[in-house]
Amino acid sequence: MNDIRRTILWVIFGFSLVLIWDKWQLHNGKQATFFPGPAPVVTASAPAASGAGASAVPVSASASAPAAAPVGAAAVPAQVETAASRERVEVSTDVLRLTFDSEGGSLTHAELLQHADLVDGSKKFMLLDDSAQRVYVAQTGLIGGAFPTHKTVMNVAPGARELKDGENELSVRFESPDLGGVKLVKTWTVKRGAYDIAVRHEVVNTGTAPVAPKLYLQLVRDGNKPPGESSFYSTFTGPAVFTQDKKYQKVEFKDIAENKADHAKESSNGYVAMVQHYFASAWLLPEGTQREIFMRKVDANLYSVGMLVALDSIAPGASKALDAQLFAGPQIETMMEKLSPGLELVKDYGWLTILSKPLYWLLDQLHKILGNWGWSIVALVLLLKIAFYWLNAKAYASMAKMKAVNPKIMEMRERLKDKPQQMQQEMMRIYREEKVNPMGGCFPIMIQIPVFIALYWVLLSSVEMRNAPWVGWVHDLSAPDPFFILPVLMTLSTLLQTALNPAPPDPMQAKMMWIMPLMFSVMFFFFPAGLVLYWLTNNILSIAQQWLINTRMGVPPQFNLPKFK
Repeated sequence: MNDIRRTILWVIFGFSLVLIWDKWQLHNGKQATFFPGPAPVVTASAPAASGAGASAVPVSASASAPAAAPVGAAAVPAQVETAASRERVEVSTDVLRLTFDSEGGSLTHAELLQHADLVDGSKKFMLLDDSAQRVYVAQTGLIGGAFPTHKTVMNVAPGARELKDGENELSVRFESPDLGGVKLVKTWTVKRGAYDIAVRHEVVNTGTAPVAPKLYLQLVRDGNKPPGESSFYSTFTGPAVFTQDKKYQKVEFKDIAENKADHAKESSNGYVAMVQHYFASAWLLPEGTQREIFMRKVDANLYSVGMLVALDSIAPGASKALDAQLFAGPQIETMMEKLSPGLELVKDYGWLTILSKPLYWLLDQLHKILGNWGWSIVALVLLLKIAFYWLNAKAYASMAKMKAVNPKIMEMRERLKDKPQQMQQEMMRIYREEKVNPMGGCFPIMIQIPVFIALYWVLLSSVEMRNAPWVGWVHDLSAPDPFFILPVLMTLSTLLQTALNPAPPDPMQAKMMWIMPLMFSVMFFFFPAGLVLYWLTNNILSIAQQWLINTRMGVPPQFNLPKFK
């Protein structure tokens, strides 16, 4: 009866932990794991500018908002805003469909044509967006006077809007009116097959006195999780900064809201980015360009990350140009490595990066050979099992010895059940005589745990798994198995592994050995199919190796079934 009570208490304790985790998710501003509510809608109201001093950046993001004047600078004359008619310019390449707003020449929409939407697979994935539901835009402008900002309506030069066959690039040119004796000419250039967009800013001094403006480049987005993202496993969404001195730094939205953001404030290298699961955007400047880095809360649920670059003094009639790049696309590691040092770190593996990067490289090489990401996962797990074969062999050999002496242990426990101290001494004597180390099966397996956790993060983070089919019913390795076949097989394989392992002498431990796998297996019904395939393959290979070693050692495989009584 006491054993049954203890079992019930363990089950209650396990579910309590799940409920506490659920509340912790809500406390940290994330969706609940179970019964998540709808994400708050981002309104199109005008956010207030924040910051202080001449370096403060106008950060109004809404397309329909009135002009916001830079803090510490003269207000932009309202009549200048209507000097040109506001229009939207749509540009298409083979991988991107972009929408620019002539108000500031800002990039307000970026549709990735080779990636399907997570919620509606018939649509293409929209990374940048400016709508009633979402705000995520890229903006640039000048501060330090009544100069053109991202709220200044600009003239759009005529030209091609679609990259045609045989063409490798096209440009869109925006020219501001004369404001404060300064004209800003902004030219966006897109290239075939590329997710990086060149942006040239030319500042022309049309006045009679020298000017020294600062150019800001910023990404503004709401603090919501991306639509359709699973709340069962947590991935980072928010701004990030990379510099050679401070390396990669992620900042939570709530830390920005509470003025606790800890990041590099200035540098002559690196980038600023907005990161989410599988995708990212980032402003890149030439190496050696000195820049200030800022993050701030714009409105109730809007945040910005950006850079400020001083353009030095520009004489009357002279001009100065600065080239930048905006990356807006999938986190393909090999592609990002070529764009800027450290950009591949937006695909965040955490503290296991040193293991995850070579595992991703090996997975990528296997895919080049096999041509299927599902089979590449199977092949990678097989190679890892071969690499760790001798460690696993020692672990399973130790388990086999434990299984061989288990009858003696069980008989002794029954005989000395009222003498716990003598029972412990007798147990140690049996282990010593039989040359059995109770921990011998754990240590070799523990060494491998970081490798398999690193592989877990590789599969969870790799955009290549998105919409990648495996076989038959599995059409997307980044989504849960639609028929739950893989999770069911995963659960059965876990139970089979438990049955093959020697039963712990303690009855309560023996029961928990069966209860915990069942509770753990529930998560796999919500995990991406690629992750479940990885664990299932690992389980099957482990069972085969354990069976082989037990047979070789003369310990026939036995199924230790649970005894709940």
